[in-house]
Amino acid sequence: MLVDEKFREWTADLDGKDALISVFEHVRDIPYSFAVTLADPDTAPEQILSRGRGNCGPKHHLLAEMYRRLGYDVVYATFPFLWNDPDLHYPPDLRELATGLPVAHHLACRVRIDSIWVLVDATWDLPLARGGFPVNRHWDGQTDTLCAVKQLRSSVRTAFCRTTTNEPYRTRNEQDLPHLDGDQDYGDVMSHARVYREKTGTRSSGETERIRRFYREFDSWLQDIREHP
Repeated sequence: MLVDEKFREWTADLDGKDALISVFEHVRDIPYSFAVTLADPDTAPEQILSRGRGNCGPKHHLLAEMYRRLGYDVVYATFPFLWNDPDLHYPPDLRELATGLPVAHHLACRVRIDSIWVLVDATWDLPLARGGFPVNRHWDGQTDTLCAVKQLRSSVRTAFCRTTTNEPYRTRNEQDLPHLDGDQDYGDVMSHARVYREKTGTRSSGETERIRRFYREFDSWLQDIREHP
């Protein structure tokens, strides 16, 4: 299996923080894309490796699988957000599409490192920094990464989180996992999948079509960023 092969390759002769960082960097560097539909979370790690691209869901299913093999506790963290982020350098047509999209739900991981729950977000591949994305270039294997999105305080379109940055909510002194603002944590992938279906199941047909169009044009824009530095 590809997961077995990549796990051996990415962690060979490494342990502790070095193995954590190596896995993180390899998953981060998988190109972000909506072009590949990975509906089954159980098979997402294998599929994203075989297809060589994927969005935040399969990327973090793979990250969680790798970290659990290293012996770490992992939970899935979800954050409500809006695609119409003013810091992203959208072309005009894509900005217009992003305006008015319903609340979306980002998936990342929290990993227990030295008894502290740490946000690990491997969403954006390195070239996307040129588009204004908060890419995590250098992670120390110990402290929170930036979150890939600006979390909403709740499922209200106009309310951003307590700041307008991508800094994570939690401090190193918070040992447990209280729910803060709009984010939620799930210990298993099926719980997350069930809640995600509940949150997105009320979208209208018009919203669904607008989202699909946005995804197609968003993917084309990302590819253009990668190909034209």
